[in-house]
Amino acid sequence: MIPGWHPLLVHFPVALAISAAVALAAARWVRDERLARSLATVGTWNLLAAAVAALAAIGTGIAALVDLKVGAAAHAAIFVHVKWAMLTSTATMLLAVWRGAGQAHDARPSRGLVIAVLIAGAAMAITAYRGDVNVYRYAVAVARPAQASR
Repeated sequence: MIPGWHPLLVHFPVALAISAAVALAAARWVRDERLARSLATVGTWNLLAAAVAALAAIGTGIAALVDLKVGAAAHAAIFVHVKWAMLTSTATMLLAVWRGAGQAHDARPSRGLVIAVLIAGAAMAITAYRGDVNVYRYAVAVARPAQASR
């Protein structure tokens, strides 16, 4: 696997899930019917794309773990991130199925779906934060600069 694929791909499900949540919430409560249909369509497609992107992020994340050698504290932090990633990716995929199979892509979403998508979007943000902790606090998968020989 080419190094660096996980950090490259992981931003897509995060951005798409959060933008889907915002668009679907706006589609639920905006008064203009035409705007609501457009927002519902955008939210639906972003949610579906987030589900596909989450699969790619999970796959590359697991692949990145194969040869990773870290200390105990970093290992514990990675484990927390992986648990959050599995939870939020599964939730995103289930919500995409709910939205994609439940009704027309331009229909106003139900209140229950909007609440669930907002929670999943917030959970996706927490997952991203946990990944940031791995990189910025524990320097997981950060290349060390070569030491100059003297």
